[in-house]
Amino acid sequence: MQKLKSFGQHFLRNDHIARRIVEQLQIDEQTGGTVVEIGPGEGVLTQHLLERPDIAQFFAVELDRRLPEILMARYPRLENCIINEDVLRVAFERFAGDRFSVIGNFPYNISTQILFKILDYRTHVPQMVGMFQREVAQRIAAPPGGKDYGVTSVLLQAYYQTKYCFTVEAGNFDPPPKVQSGVIRLRRSHAHDATIKHHEHLRSVVKVLSGNAARCCGNALQSLPIDDTQLPTNIWTKRAEQLSVAEFIAIANAWQPTQGMLGE
Repeated sequence: MQKLKSFGQHFLRNDHIARRIVEQLQIDEQTGGTVVEIGPGEGVLTQHLLERPDIAQFFAVELDRRLPEILMARYPRLENCIINEDVLRVAFERFAGDRFSVIGNFPYNISTQILFKILDYRTHVPQMVGMFQREVAQRIAAPPGGKDYGVTSVLLQAYYQTKYCFTVEAGNFDPPPKVQSGVIRLRRSHAHDATIKHHEHLRSVVKVLSGNAARCCGNALQSLPIDDTQLPTNIWTKRAEQLSVAEFIAIANAWQPTQGMLGE
């Protein structure tokens, strides 16, 4: 089948790697047994997901209108389980309930948008396993102090334990992408839940500081209504890449509520 560039389609053709990706999915009491696959393509991950007895409910979200017929012909169990919609617009709770894991070989052209959608659904998504462009995957799991540590690192690590699982070479896809890929697992963590007062304040702080990475925090934060008396003085001399997730949260919690949100 012809691949559509507009959908960012690069179909995985290595069955061994497909099985390894599916094996990263951990089904237990915390995650529940409902799984949503994003962008199943021609079903290279789907076949292994359907074989797992611990997956009680399975749904696939696929935008390409040519693919549901192909998938259902290969896997009749998928009848009424394929959601032929744009993942960035779909309301997961409409079909998947209030708790579901997410897995997929994500289209690289919208992978970051998918990550932010998962953040929006963080109270519903206890786990995600996904394949991304390797540079994106590395940023997700990057620790403080390096060039890869940025917006996606901080925001995802505020709510999830992140693990870089393995690298996938370009030759395993049809057509081969121009980059290598990386598989990531996110597992919901509640370590910071009690200290995060307002997600949107945290998101604004992370974006402003990461966008001014070369400047120390004291200068970069001048545009935000932050009460500096609530923070340790050493934070103001650090750069964004040197801040821990907990320090980003502390800065966001020092937001003066009477000043409103950024941009209001």
